[in-house]
Amino acid sequence: MSANITTPAGRAFGDVAPALADLSDRILFGEVWERPALSKRDRSIVTVSALIALYRSNELPGHIQRALDNGVTREELGEMATHLAFYAGWPAANTVCAIIRDVLKQTA
Repeated sequence: MSANITTPAGRAFGDVAPALADLSDRILFGEVWERPALSKRDRSIVTVSALIALYRSNELPGHIQRALDNGVTREELGEMATHLAFYAGWPAANTVCAIIRDVLKQTA
């Protein structure tokens, strides 16, 4: 099985785990993200919040960019970092601020 290198999952890890990339594309981003009960914007807020709280800095840049694409503002991203500092800890909030800055520089 070869991964579709035009998708985010395919580019991220399709060369080493093509089945994981395929499942991510079809199920996670295809089915789960398309469920109608939450908007994509709300899903982005939930996802970025969970990644911050779990200190998953490798996945944060892509999901922060997706959040911006889904209508989350830079101000809201900053508020998420501030709010989560009290729940996920200062190191997690500090780390995500640097990641937000880097993503915003790339999109400017």
